[in-house]
Amino acid sequence: MLPRVSLLAGWLAALALLLPTLALAQPSPLVARLSTERVAITTAFVGESILVFGSTEEPLGPGGDEVIILARGPSGPFVVRRKVEVLGLWFNGPSARFENVPGFYAVAGTRPASLLLPEELREARGIGLATLPLVSTGARAPGFRRALVSLKQSAGLWQEDAQPIEIAGSRLFNLRLPLPSTVQPGSYRVEVMLVRARRVVATEQLGFIVERVGTAAEIERVARGQPVLYALLCIILAAAAGWLGSVVFRRN
Repeated sequence: MLPRVSLLAGWLAALALLLPTLALAQPSPLVARLSTERVAITTAFVGESILVFGSTEEPLGPGGDEVIILARGPSGPFVVRRKVEVLGLWFNGPSARFENVPGFYAVAGTRPASLLLPEELREARGIGLATLPLVSTGARAPGFRRALVSLKQSAGLWQEDAQPIEIAGSRLFNLRLPLPSTVQPGSYRVEVMLVRARRVVATEQLGFIVERVGTAAEIERVARGQPVLYALLCIILAAAAGWLGSVVFRRN
């Protein structure tokens, strides 16, 4: 009887050692990738788009799994000013300074995120423009926050449910993420979330870099490192352009 007990104990011990390996070998319920991990800004840059694509273990769509994609760019301060008219002239009036404002923000889903996740979970994960913690100093009227959101949206830098994630073959998905010409250099993070029964059950963390190259990079280097020289060059170029324009129009 003792040999059988010891043999069973040996099998149980071996199974306990194999369980972590078996768990690692199981396929992930979500796989996602980016079409590129580097976007180059040149002097002829007019915008770019990145394809976010992937697949799921279970079918996608109403009644099944859902996908949410959240993209963020580098954050920094942003000042919103109100113009004040005085005797027919416009001056800068009250202003509000917002800290840690995402330079780029985009969220999309197979359906709007408000239909896929409860409000508290969206708040915790920062899903949706309404969840951004836009804290300001200076003027604190709600209109400044609305103006900030409007400015970013009109520039194409903040996007919420601009287009749904496309589904193909019930398990494949893709989203074209547009980057406007005003997108800033830096590191960007893309989070792909698999939603099941109003819970996030799997996540893929991706990222890409936006950087200036060539002449655009040299211009930025001079502007940051030698601002006086950069200002002088701008004045010289503006004067040269004005002189050339006067010569052309004089001939005409």
